Amino acid sequence: MKTNKLWIGCLLLLTMSSCDKSFIEIPPKNFISSSNFFQTQNDFIQAVNATYAPLRNVYNSAYIMGEMRSDNTHYIFNSSNRGNLVREEIADFVDNPTAAPTSEKWTSNYRVIAYANEVLLRIDAATIDEAVKKNLKGQVLFLRALAYFDLVQYFGDVPLVLKPTSGSADEIIGVQSALTRTPKTDVYAQIVKDAKEAATLLPNKLTQEKGRATIGAAKTLLGNVHIVLKQWAEAESVLKEVVSSGQYSLLPDYASVFSPANKNHAESIFEVQYLQGNLGLQSSFGYVFAPNLTNLTPLVGFTFNNQSIGGWNIPTDDLVAAYETGDKRKAASVVEGYTESGKFVAQPFIKKYFNLPFPTPNGSSPNNNDNWPVYRYAEVLLMLAESLNEQGKSSEALPHLNAIRIRAGLSATTTTNQAELRELILKERRIELAFENKRWLDLVRTGKAIEVMTAYGTKLKASGKYPNLLTSSYNVTQNRLLFPIPFSEVQVNPKLVQNPGY
Repeated sequence: MKTNKLWIGCLLLLTMSSCDKSFIEIPPKNFISSSNFFQTQNDFIQAVNATYAPLRNVYNSAYIMGEMRSDNTHYIFNSSNRGNLVREEIADFVDNPTAAPTSEKWTSNYRVIAYANEVLLRIDAATIDEAVKKNLKGQVLFLRALAYFDLVQYFGDVPLVLKPTSGSADEIIGVQSALTRTPKTDVYAQIVKDAKEAATLLPNKLTQEKGRATIGAAKTLLGNVHIVLKQWAEAESVLKEVVSSGQYSLLPDYASVFSPANKNHAESIFEVQYLQGNLGLQSSFGYVFAPNLTNLTPLVGFTFNNQSIGGWNIPTDDLVAAYETGDKRKAASVVEGYTESGKFVAQPFIKKYFNLPFPTPNGSSPNNNDNWPVYRYAEVLLMLAESLNEQGKSSEALPHLNAIRIRAGLSATTTTNQAELRELILKERRIELAFENKRWLDLVRTGKAIEVMTAYGTKLKASGKYPNLLTSSYNVTQNRLLFPIPFSEVQVNPKLVQNPGY
């Protein structure tokens, strides 16, 4: 029987070179809603694989809003615009609704949601293996919840779309069908519902194919949502389930957590899958976060012009100074400089994703193999410590916090003062999860963003290192805690009211 395919272009399921199973897919070129596509179990598997694909686009540029907007990272000033001025504007709080990274986050997350909705519309009635059905449904519920969680934290009220919308592919993906913004309380309620249901359907890490969502991933996401909503008891309960599951553990060596040779390890709960090669699945973080040199030979051992690619997400002096003496995470997270022509250049850059030797580039394009860590067991322990401390159970919080510190080579914390421990946990999150897109959201949810970023901006202006800063740079107000709805979305759909201040 002739089948109308869901995607125009090629969709492949690859097996990674390992004795353990894993998966990764080529993102679809286009998306066409078609009830005729879903005929076989393999059709549903392909559709679920496609739902993961847009995550690579989400996380390719997520650092701009998640880290560069904070006091963790900035950029190397370049007097000649590299064609990415919008990244600098986002970091400096002078961005506007036309910024491409903002649009990418919006569009790619809604692409995840659109693909998930297509599967969810049909999977209950599908005549496929019941165990496979449960697994696939759990995966797309998790992915939809993850996408909405990302959207609601950065944009506030967003359209809540739970069924495929009619119309063209652009309407489905861009949610350009005269939808209004749903109150964030309702969006959060749906996220919780999806994550809870996903947790009842998904298998555990040991039995799930590597790279796919698991019960642990769903419960970690749920715990994170409860943390953001300050639902401390609920967060404690679900995070304790992750800990007691026995599925996860801290790796002894912090640096090995980020090795491309060690993907989807015992500490990994969910990570976005990348794969080097010529299929368009590779990552580029090592180049983007490296200095913007015309010749990277001193750093990578081969000639590569990184002038137009690198110089982004550069660790700030403030972050480098925050590491305690003897903290093993510093050397694993930050390179404080490099030697060129016999001279040391004191230009820090991120080490976590700078894993040598680099694979051979695809011509002038980076071709790296690093996955992106979305959730690690270390964060589960820190969230559990936070949820316990906020309920006055500070002594119960200490073992979870200290597991992180001891792994880093630091002494255990002994204070049970709630206010002191609150600050210590936030600091540990900053160091442990540095460059994993957590800092800006942490500052916002803890109510510290305006204070911290105003002070940081004052310091940055006084340094004289950034003559490009505008007078309005780092004018951090309540309006700037959310990002603007992309201009293209508001232009097509006037019912999408813009966030204040934009």
